[in-house]
Amino acid sequence: MLERIKRMLVKEFLQMLRDPRMRVVVFGAPVIQMTVLAFALTTDVDRIKMALIDSDRSPASRQIVEKMTSSGHFEIHELPAKGAGDRLLDEGSVRALMHLPAGLGNDLKRGESAGIQLLVDGTDSNTTSIVLAYASQIIQEYSNRLLAENLEKAPGLSVVPGRIEIEARAWFNPNLESRYYYVPGLIAVMLLLVSMILASIAIVKEKEIGTIEQIMVTPISRLEFILGKTIPFMITGFITMTIMFMVAMLIFGIQVQGSWLLLYILTGVYLAGNLGLALLVSAGSSTQQQALLTAFLILMPSILLSGFMFPISNMPEPVQYVTFLNPMRWYLEILRGVVMKGVGIESLWGPAAAQSVLAFLAILTASLRFKKTLE
Repeated sequence: MLERIKRMLVKEFLQMLRDPRMRVVVFGAPVIQMTVLAFALTTDVDRIKMALIDSDRSPASRQIVEKMTSSGHFEIHELPAKGAGDRLLDEGSVRALMHLPAGLGNDLKRGESAGIQLLVDGTDSNTTSIVLAYASQIIQEYSNRLLAENLEKAPGLSVVPGRIEIEARAWFNPNLESRYYYVPGLIAVMLLLVSMILASIAIVKEKEIGTIEQIMVTPISRLEFILGKTIPFMITGFITMTIMFMVAMLIFGIQVQGSWLLLYILTGVYLAGNLGLALLVSAGSSTQQQALLTAFLILMPSILLSGFMFPISNMPEPVQYVTFLNPMRWYLEILRGVVMKGVGIESLWGPAAAQSVLAFLAILTASLRFKKTLE
């Protein structure tokens, strides 16, 4: 079995890389596109998930919570302790964490300034800026209203009474630089493009040049055939990913904060799922043109529904459920977690499990389709 797989691997690599133009497409085009698009891409949000910890439980703190909720910008999730909010930020379950400290209401009653802590997930710099602007505006309006009420009660005061100061901090990306969001996202896009386009023509190319019949009469099994078709493209994907991360580190200053091993393992799962889907497309196509067209029809929704261009929380609820079937959605969460947040599998088990299930289903479906093709 190993010898037959080895022969398949040699054949696939020779067939894939003997054309100089194909080598440029495999290794050069993704890096060039990622570099160019990283400079060019920019975007703009609502319905922001915010964890809120009210340690004061005073009328003033309840009014602030009501203001945040009624604004329509935030979905408030009240928590009992700050540690739980930190975990939700690491997992990406919420975009922001607001802490109303104990004594806030009493400070305002005494006419003293009171501080509120706001922590925001900075992995998406554009969304973070909007979150900060929304929250600051709401708190500022409430503070101005308190100030006006206090001045009405005591018009002769020379000292400004009862103001609220918001202390905001962006986690994971303190300077809100967009490249920390777009460059990892572009790597996910390029890996999807490379794996889908190259693998989608793998079987149909055998049909067009007439070698599929020769493979079908050999003693090679369906599993060996799938491995022989998949492993070369997975190795190519790993090489491409490594080159793109080297460019990201050298040119854009992107550093992987988490485990490289975890990143490669979960990237392998991502590539396996994409390749399984691509081979399924290839097996069901009769020409390379048909396979490429089908692949492009899959690529566009995969990118648009991944959360890369538009936040998933802004999409209609039925569409949000559709994104659960998109491997790129989960891989983007993994990239942001490992590359920017430096978290481990304990915070990424959800996206990792979802991505693994999708990869297994894609490969299983492709295997069943191959069974019909080879028999």
